[in-house]
Amino acid sequence: MALNKLEHLQGLLRSYGSCLVAYSGGVDSVFLAFVAHQVLGDKCLAALADSPSLPRRELDEAVAIASRFSIPLQIVRTTEFENPAYVSNPNNRCYFCKHELFTQLTPLARSGPFAVVAYGENASDVGDHRPGAQAAGEFQVLAPLKEAGLTKSEIRALSAQMGLPTADKPQMACLSSRVPYGEAVTPEKLRMIEEAEYVLRDLGFHDVRVRHHELTVGGRAASLARIELGVEELPQILVEGNYARVAQALRKIGYAHVTLDLQGYRRGSVNEIPPISAPIHNPNLTPA
Repeated sequence: MALNKLEHLQGLLRSYGSCLVAYSGGVDSVFLAFVAHQVLGDKCLAALADSPSLPRRELDEAVAIASRFSIPLQIVRTTEFENPAYVSNPNNRCYFCKHELFTQLTPLARSGPFAVVAYGENASDVGDHRPGAQAAGEFQVLAPLKEAGLTKSEIRALSAQMGLPTADKPQMACLSSRVPYGEAVTPEKLRMIEEAEYVLRDLGFHDVRVRHHELTVGGRAASLARIELGVEELPQILVEGNYARVAQALRKIGYAHVTLDLQGYRRGSVNEIPPISAPIHNPNLTPA
């Protein structure tokens, strides 16, 4: 079944003639860029968006993977942090991020020239809270993985068969997703989150999120780190002094309080907080 879907995907990519792939270094975009390069050769370009929401290690890894598989790559600097609607962090923040991305990629594709822009939405994403898909629709960005019916598990299995190092890579949403909706997203907060997650990953933890919360304690602002780990990994932080090591390191980063979420890592835990939406049709933010 998955092989039939792969053939469908290859046929779709071939029908485009040329393609610019929105590339992040994650499971889906690496798979899409790899297959597109197989099918289209130099008529395919991967474009990697760089901003404060992308961890530096993720950037380096994405570049290394593209180089390893000879996938043509261009890094594009996006400016979503100049958009107040993004920085205010509404629950449709991803719309403004993807709108900025596709605003950058559309002229890049035209100058390529590349016939289409594609991104890594897959069949498992249907029904998820994905405001970015609205921006993709407005810019006529294609989702060939979804159109071919490829699910996340099938993409991982095919990636393993193809020797892609991302086959078992954990889900890696942008750093801004660690800040609860309604709390402003800033480069400084994202720097703290990034460094805090490095502490945990360097200790061997696999599924990691450090959720950043702003508190007022005694009339003064303070930052709290709420650590989420894979449920099976939770016991490991309580042994060999890991909990003390993590707490000390995160306090040096700037967190006044460090907590462990006993429910463990779960996608979209910030969605458990009542959402705050930003208007998309603000005259100053009207999609192109």
